[in-house]
Amino acid sequence: MLASRRSARVVKAAARRSAILDAALDEFSVRGFADTRLDDVARRAGVAKGTIYLHFKDKEALFQELIRFQLSPVVGTFETALASELPLRAIIDQAIEIFVREIYGTHRKQVIRLIITEGPRFPALAEFYYREVLSRLLRALRARLARSLERGEIADDTLIRFPQLLGAVSVIAIVWHGLFDRFEPLDVRAMMRAYFDRLFLQTARPA
Repeated sequence: MLASRRSARVVKAAARRSAILDAALDEFSVRGFADTRLDDVARRAGVAKGTIYLHFKDKEALFQELIRFQLSPVVGTFETALASELPLRAIIDQAIEIFVREIYGTHRKQVIRLIITEGPRFPALAEFYYREVLSRLLRALRARLARSLERGEIADDTLIRFPQLLGAVSVIAIVWHGLFDRFEPLDVRAMMRAYFDRLFLQTARPA
């Protein structure tokens, strides 16, 4: 009986924590980091403000955990795909689908948009995002591209030195969606495929 009660408390606490993170994403997305108040997050989550402090030290810690909670699982999925022994282009096709399904098609794109807009004013948040998300992706990309160079899938080390080129199209898609999608909806999957077709046409080793 005691174990059952303890388990129920753990489940309830996890549900409250998840509700707080969901509410925080909504509030940060609408108000930005600076103007979001924990009172508003608590109200949206349906909890007392003090409950937030049971889980998070302050607003910055809440935002950092939001990054980790929303994006770390997806980063892990990308890392697994990049570690595959499939041909590079097949992996790129997988990565496009992961991005469209797990980021662009969900609220996760709001987290990335927040980093783009709030990072310059709050460098500690940008540093945390780099450490938890970007550095892992860049490391996995460089390792896979190095193997691709050895196998002759790419002609030179340009993409190894500048793996940011591979991610640029995803940033364009997220910025476009936030600013202009209501005027001209974007077929993000088709755009990404066209981008990588052109990119790899330039970087592929001649047969």
